[in-house]
Parts: sequence; structure tokens; C-alpha cells
Amino acid sequence: MRLGDSNSMTTADQDRRARRFEQIVGDSAALKVVLEQAQRVAAVDSTVLIQGETGTGKELIAHAIHNASPRSGQALIKLNCAAIPFDLLESELFGHERGAFTGAISQSIGRFQLADKGTLFLDEVGDIPLSLQPKLLRVLQEQEFERLGSGRTHRVDVRVVAATHRDLEQMVKRDQFRGDLYYRLSVFPITLPPLRERLEDIGPLVEHYVEVFSRRMGKRIATIPQEFVNASRDYPWPGNIRELQNVIERAVILADEEVLPNLLCQIRPASLDLFAREHFKETERARILDALKTTGWVVGGPAGAAARMGLKRTTLIARMKKHAIFRSLAPA
Repeated sequence: MRLGDSNSMTTADQDRRARRFEQIVGDSAALKVVLEQAQRVAAVDSTVLIQGETGTGKELIAHAIHNASPRSGQALIKLNCAAIPFDLLESELFGHERGAFTGAISQSIGRFQLADKGTLFLDEVGDIPLSLQPKLLRVLQEQEFERLGSGRTHRVDVRVVAATHRDLEQMVKRDQFRGDLYYRLSVFPITLPPLRERLEDIGPLVEHYVEVFSRRMGKRIATIPQEFVNASRDYPWPGNIRELQNVIERAVILADEEVLPNLLCQIRPASLDLFAREHFKETERARILDALKTTGWVVGGPAGAAARMGLKRTTLIARMKKHAIFRSLAPA
């Protein structure tokens, strides 16, 4: 993890923190806020809800919270709720007895029991069907459940970290998700910024994944062209870090003479690149104007637009100049 130096942290503290967050690369203000939140909540057993677009690294943050917690010596059990058919999800969560349903030829232990004394990471929790949500709410509140086909109550000691790319609050309003479960899951919400709001991190991320994939493939990449990094900063990355990983992996495969090719120009049609850049410029300009209006056109300081957007003051000023945003645009 590449984080700025801190005079208040000892070398030992920095080493321990680096080990806990070693796979999280970046130095942006937006990412630092997330890591500070993760570090703070890791010390307690409160339920965490990690929110963010697809590909923003929600599972990495869940791992970091577990690794920095008192439960780090115990198991971290994972379940992608969107990847399990609805009729099997209850069994995956709570287990079943032999004969509980057709095909249940033996007893099965669920993820909650496997995670006893440890952490259970429920990815895509927004995909849990409404019919199953009361049972999940009960185990979160009471730390007890029954397996399918059994009346025996099992007690567990499990810390739950959940994640979703869905807007659960809106789902609650549409009666697609239980409000009581949402509030129980979101005791401590953490929202991950999309990659387009972490432009300072793109250079370090490119270097990191070039190193990872070149080592994995046994190739040497000596040069990362600046135009590739510049193009990466202009592209909005709808698939976020996962999409960036895929592009860099393909680039390493295609690299000749130890030079990383700029696939954003070579593979993507020019019209798509132009559309992506223009769309990004429009949305970024709108976000900046919205933040400035909200803060009364105060740029710096803890209550300023830069802090609100998770950016450095100088970064926001540079982007305001880029989008021709001046104080004269403020309402009289």
C-alpha cells in the first residue's frame, strides 16, 4: 500500500498497517478516507456495509477489516449471494440436515457456522431474496439460527461484513429490501469511490498491475509509456479497478520489446474513446459545480468542496481550470 508519510505513526505501526492493507494500492485523499474508516471499525465487532460500484475493490476492504481485527486469527468465510440460486441460498447460509430437501443426502454446515469466532463476508447482499431476509436479520440480532430440516438452535459468534453495488436505501423505499435488515447491516457504512474519482491512484495502480502480471507471465516490462497513463486518466473506467486489471493483463500479453502497448488507443475504437472522454468531462464538471454550490464555493478546508469530493485542494483547483469553472459562475 502506498500511503503518504505520517509523523504520528511509528515505523512499527506503518509496517503493521502495510501488512493489513498490502493489496490496496493508492495515495488519493478519497482512498485514505476509506482506509481510515476501515482501520477504525476493524477494532470493534460492529456490522459493516461496504458500498460501491462493481469492481471498486469491496472484497479487498473486507479482507483488510478482518486482517486488522481481533478476529484475524480466525477464519474469514466468503459467500457471493448473487452466485447462489435462491432455493439453495438458505442452505448455504445456515446449513441443512440430511433429507431436508430433495438431494440432501447428508448433513451440511452453513457459512455462519463455518465462520464461528471469525468473520463472514456476504458479497452482493442486495441479492438476498425477501423471503430469506427475516432469517438473516435474526442471526444478525440474536447470533442464532436453525439448519434446514432441524428444530435445534445453534448459537454462533460471527462478525458480518456485507457488500453490495446496489442502492439498498432505494430498494427499501421500493419494498425490495427490508428496512430493518438494511439498518442492521449498515451500522457502519463505507462507500468506496469509483476509479474516476481516484485519478491520483491510476499511475501507482498501473505500475502495480504491470509488475503483478509481468511476474506471473515471466515477462519483463521496462517501459510504461506516459501516453498510456495519460489515456488511463482520461478514461472513466465504468468497470473500475477490475476493468483496469483486465486492460493491463492484455497489454502485458501483447507487449513487445519490453514496452507496454497503449491498448486504450489500439484496441478501443476511437469513437468509443471520444465518447468516454466527453461523458467523463461532462459528469466531472457537474460533480465539481455541485460540490462548490453545496459548500458556498469554498474550495479548501475541512468543509470545502475539495474535502467533500475526497480530493486535494490543488487537484480540485487544477480540475476547475481544466473545465473552465471560475468564481464568476457562482450565483449572485
